[in-house]
Amino acid sequence: MSIFIGGAWAYANGSLHLGHIASLLPGDILARYYRMKGEKVLYVSGSDCNGTPITIRAKQEEVAPKEIADRYHQEFVDCFSRLGFTYDTYTRTDTIHHHKIVQGIFLELLEKGYIYKKEIEQTYCEHDQQFLPDRYVEGICPNCGTNARGDQCDHCSTVLEPLELLDRRCKICGHPPTTRVTEHFYFSLSSLQSILEKYTQEAENNNLWRENAISLTKRYLKEGLQDRGVSRDLPIGVSVPVFGYEDKKIYVWIEAVSGYYTASKLWAKESNRDDSPFWRSSTRSYYIHGKDNIPFHSIIWPGILTGLGKEPLPTHIVSNEYLTLEKKKLSTSKNWAVWVPDILERYDPDSIRYFLIINAPENRDADFSWKEFIYSHNSELLGAYGNLVNRTFKFIVKAFDGIIPEKEITSKIQDTINCLYSEVGSCIESTSFKLGLEKIFDVVRFSNKYFDEQQPWKQINDDTESCKQTLADCVYLIANLAHILNPFLPFSSAKVRKMVNTTETKWEAFWVKSKRLSEVQPLFERIDTVRIEEELKRLNNQTI
Repeated sequence: MSIFIGGAWAYANGSLHLGHIASLLPGDILARYYRMKGEKVLYVSGSDCNGTPITIRAKQEEVAPKEIADRYHQEFVDCFSRLGFTYDTYTRTDTIHHHKIVQGIFLELLEKGYIYKKEIEQTYCEHDQQFLPDRYVEGICPNCGTNARGDQCDHCSTVLEPLELLDRRCKICGHPPTTRVTEHFYFSLSSLQSILEKYTQEAENNNLWRENAISLTKRYLKEGLQDRGVSRDLPIGVSVPVFGYEDKKIYVWIEAVSGYYTASKLWAKESNRDDSPFWRSSTRSYYIHGKDNIPFHSIIWPGILTGLGKEPLPTHIVSNEYLTLEKKKLSTSKNWAVWVPDILERYDPDSIRYFLIINAPENRDADFSWKEFIYSHNSELLGAYGNLVNRTFKFIVKAFDGIIPEKEITSKIQDTINCLYSEVGSCIESTSFKLGLEKIFDVVRFSNKYFDEQQPWKQINDDTESCKQTLADCVYLIANLAHILNPFLPFSSAKVRKMVNTTETKWEAFWVKSKRLSEVQPLFERIDTVRIEEELKRLNNQTI
């Protein structure tokens, strides 16, 4: 089977925060798991370097947009690497490669009649002497009455046009914009209404999308799909490849989602491999993003692919709800966020991954609190998993000079592990990552209980063979638990593999073939709870 995994593209206008990672982490879990299953996997993403947020940041810092994009793209690459993300290709939208393929998509949709020209009224700032990109227009959402941008209301998820906003103002200077007539290209989404209705219904029937994606997409469809502008008067981006319109740019909402396809083509070019198996009807595709990106993945991208006659349409829409911080909404403008480069300086990447998975906003908003983060590390990662590994391996070193006892593994233990592979695999494939991790830690606790009940510290004196059986069973449990945990906690899994000297890669139970443990070291260090107050103080001090 071919597995395509697309992670949403973050705007390269500022650092990543934990909300980004919470929504993107499922992609890496899927990629690692399916590779262990032996499937063909293509996992791609990149930095969105063409968006209006970058030009806004560049204006604020009085530098060129490319300088902003370069800075944050490199930071993203570093952060994803340190968190263990295993993208096959991580690229950016300001490459010549991306521009050429996006222009090809635009021309093909134009030729097939899905894109057409239309005269429209567009917001224009007399003070700044320019047409305003949608995100340069701010005002009041006509649907819910909260503050919104000209492209979308984050509060009620309504997709907007700038002229629909009430009390409009220019983000650059704060003046109310006027309107001017201009000509732009539009994408005929309305002509795809029935096709996308059928597509969404099939996804719902087969339980392939998260509930938020189903409900929001059905809401848009019920309201009736509207044709959307696919060109804008922007300073940077992909130029419209039509004579006389070269100064206009292809709008980011059609250009950025096309990045999944352009990244696929880049992977094929750079690895000298064929990417066509990932664009067939038999492909299973997962699109990973946050709640605010749902319509771009459930309507816009399927609409583009339908217009191009390409398969498959996204099969799994993996859309997380929001992550809050200390019970308050994340706010990058107010600096109310935990920034990824910052937390990586002080904490183990597996601790970050664990907390964001076990508390994932899969079906409802979830909260990150420093108290819960540190307590979960100490109680679960260190107290349960780390303790199981440490007590077992240290005992073998002390009692048997590090030689792993050779025994037939107890059948109940084997059954427990075989069942765990099956159950966790099903959870991952159905995008229930939190449940999968909970099941693993149930077996971690079972293993600790088994060690306690068998009392190897007594068996070593009373019945050496029984002691060897206990320890052989525990090594088997630990080695396989670490293996199953690899998609979730790759760094600690690598440490366990090194200690038991195994190179197993397949998603199936295995016996440790090594005769002796390598250098035993703790999986995790305790975090002093005094850090809770220190982190809260740091967070409050950084807030604007």
